[in-house]
Amino acid sequence: MSTTQRPFRADHVGSLLRPKRLKDARKDYQNNEIDAQTLKNIEDEEIERIIDKQLEIGLHSITDGEFRRSWWHFDFLENLDGVEGYTSERGLTFEGVETRNHNVKVVDKVAFNPNHPHFEHFKFLYDKVNGRATAKVSIPSPNQLFHPNILNEEIYPDINDFAHDVAKAYHDSSLKFYELGARYIQLDDVYWANLTSGTQNTRGRDRSESEKEIARQLAYKVINEAISDLPKDLLITTHICRGNYQSTWAISGGYEPIAPYLFKEQLDGFFLEYDDKRSGDFEPLRFFPKDRSFAVLGLFTSKNGELEDKDTILKRVKEAQNYIDLEQICLSPQCGFASTEEGNKLTEEEQWKKLAYIVEIANEVFGTSK
Repeated sequence: MSTTQRPFRADHVGSLLRPKRLKDARKDYQNNEIDAQTLKNIEDEEIERIIDKQLEIGLHSITDGEFRRSWWHFDFLENLDGVEGYTSERGLTFEGVETRNHNVKVVDKVAFNPNHPHFEHFKFLYDKVNGRATAKVSIPSPNQLFHPNILNEEIYPDINDFAHDVAKAYHDSSLKFYELGARYIQLDDVYWANLTSGTQNTRGRDRSESEKEIARQLAYKVINEAISDLPKDLLITTHICRGNYQSTWAISGGYEPIAPYLFKEQLDGFFLEYDDKRSGDFEPLRFFPKDRSFAVLGLFTSKNGELEDKDTILKRVKEAQNYIDLEQICLSPQCGFASTEEGNKLTEEEQWKKLAYIVEIANEVFGTSK
């Protein structure tokens, strides 16, 4: 893995607020008032608009805002071979809010799907960015398939066989994205946060400490197998999330219990949530790899539109340098702005102002946002 490649000094997690026009179109499609092609045309137009907007405010990693997705994770997972989406009895529980009822389950051996719709989605993004910046892929981490109530033990009596197949499916998917032009893939991961010792509002029973220890060991090994022997010019990062649904959260607690394991992932970058006290302090960064990776500090919240105090941000960057060098630091929002199509509780104008503000501060701290 090359240490010459890194996330951008001003980066972002990827999802963006869905505009009203797109939300209305999706509702009309669900009500059979427009056809699939009409919906796609509207998606295309809105994605082109936000590509230009991201470039305008100075971002160098460009996403499609996840505009073709309803969920940040389910849409990708349920299109892998052997994984199926279904309407669950209840949704996921967040801070006083419950999501729509949906989940995925393993119904057969998990494998790469060469016809996965996300490949076509990325090709559109890549073509429209047209070399003006880096087209970024944001997909759920392989670890998302290790949440409770997903694995079918009749199909996989040995979880290690399951882990191998999941890793292989992701490895082959990454190669396909690369073939289509991708040089930046981000793996979004809530699973690690479930292995902390903090407060959790998650589906399934709580794990014992011994079960968490086994899970922590497996989690980084799955990632490392998935990314093993991928092209050296493919930048691969992860975003460690604590839940993001309509400006609420699911998990609190610092990185201390997972840091010795998490940072064994052989990745180019780690997007880490540090927007409030719920995220803990910087001390777990003492485990951060000093020779091969970058920490993207999510010091800016995506849950509201208020701009953070600049002096406070600069002070926190300085605090982080007690554990990692400035050279290893990048900046971003703590999460996406719309992990689901409902989106967080701020306006599109506030979203763009916040992203532009991150670019501004990155230029001040690093002399560049790139």
